[in-house]
Amino acid sequence: MDFNVKRLAADAGTFLSRAVQFTEEKLGQAEKTELDAHLENLLIRAENTKQWTERIMKQTEVLLQPNPNVRLEEFVYEKLEKKAPTRMNNHELLGQSMIESGSEFGPGTAYGNALIKCGETEKQIGGAERELIQSAAINFLTPFRNFLEGDFKTILKERKLLQVKRLDLDAAKTRLKKARMADARAAAEQELRMTQSEFDRQAEITRLLLEGVSSTHAHHLRCLNDFVEAQTTYYAQCYQYMGDLQKQLGSFPSSFSNNNQSSVSGGASISVPTIPVSASLPSVSGGSSVSGGTSGGFNELRSSNSSRKARVLYDYDAASSSELSLLADEVITVSSVPGMDSDWLMGERGNQKGKVPITYLELFN
Repeated sequence: MDFNVKRLAADAGTFLSRAVQFTEEKLGQAEKTELDAHLENLLIRAENTKQWTERIMKQTEVLLQPNPNVRLEEFVYEKLEKKAPTRMNNHELLGQSMIESGSEFGPGTAYGNALIKCGETEKQIGGAERELIQSAAINFLTPFRNFLEGDFKTILKERKLLQVKRLDLDAAKTRLKKARMADARAAAEQELRMTQSEFDRQAEITRLLLEGVSSTHAHHLRCLNDFVEAQTTYYAQCYQYMGDLQKQLGSFPSSFSNNNQSSVSGGASISVPTIPVSASLPSVSGGSSVSGGTSGGFNELRSSNSSRKARVLYDYDAASSSELSLLADEVITVSSVPGMDSDWLMGERGNQKGKVPITYLELFN
């Protein structure tokens, strides 16, 4: 019991000495041992690394999951070490709605078929987004979080201990200055040597940890490369999916027969162009259906491998460099190319050449 009381008294005395030293430093009444410039720079760099890592993590989480309520729910499940429930993302929800509406309108109709195709593509993009989020969480966010919750907390602990050792050192210097008797000076000098040794040792430990931040930067650079690669893959997949969808929808006419005008607010009206009877929509099976003589004309053109003049029924914007954009009522030359899809012909306009959908054409007799 006597030992514990003495130990408690000694600890209380040390704590009081540090408090007095800290207060006098703040009031400018005591000298303060400054850290060397290299160590100060390392401390500043570590603090900047911590702040920017937190900021990058936060913005990345917002990018991957814009809904704050979902982010909060995922955070709670993570702290409880439970798996968050699987839910459809926005692309998948949109895709599901499009597929259901397309089924309601009828997959045999052009609009219903187009909705189903768009919905399937949106669900593919949703799946690619899931892969991006999973890759970013494992290869990017987790290493950043490990630094904040592991390495940086160790740095904070050792930096705090260094501050304590510095206060002990400066307090010992103050006591040495105030010592008058020889015995008191000898004891103060011995205490100063001991506190100086402990301070130097702690400064070296802290310096080694802070220099390790360079390795952290190198590791985070590799993680950043992984994140960029995951994003590149995601956007490339999205581009591919949408490009394929655009080509599929390219065989669908951009306007439909309607002899009426649609009124809009303010009394303005938009006229809807009339498609000639000779043109018709592509069938759901993928083949094209045109009325009597025109269908025979296209079949004859394919079998003869010759070229014919054709009138463009309505505008068409090329979906790729291999296609030819069209303007309504212009006349172009078309021909069949072996191996080309039956819904397409090769069109020529002067020096321009490219694929054109047959549903946008009317052959001249």
